[in-house]
Amino acid sequence: MTTMWVIMFFMELFIPLAMIGFGRIFMRGGPKDINNTFGCRTKLSMKNKDTWAFAHRYCGKLWTYTGLVMLPVSEIPLMFVLKRDTDTVALVGLLVMFAQLVPMLVPILLTEAALKRTFDEKGERK
Repeated sequence: MTTMWVIMFFMELFIPLAMIGFGRIFMRGGPKDINNTFGCRTKLSMKNKDTWAFAHRYCGKLWTYTGLVMLPVSEIPLMFVLKRDTDTVALVGLLVMFAQLVPMLVPILLTEAALKRTFDEKGERK
């Protein structure tokens, strides 16, 4: 086992673990106050406290479950390069990290769609 393989093993856990951690925070409603710095910030989610809390609970559930699925799935490609050279391990690790961005971003799009189904453009429940 090379040092690079061990580094990539732990690096590939970062995004799923971050999603699980932030997902759990968001499931509790996310940041108390609507802000431009931290949280699920879209035009509709920032309309009022109701849309803000809804977006965070919804996205939090998606991120938590997606992160849990990604934990083992993200490590599978590394098992195929266990005894390979450093460059191969680094390339596979990099490709996996880029691939992890898709399941990290899709829940944000799904959250926005859920907001549009639940609230009108003024942020009032339909």
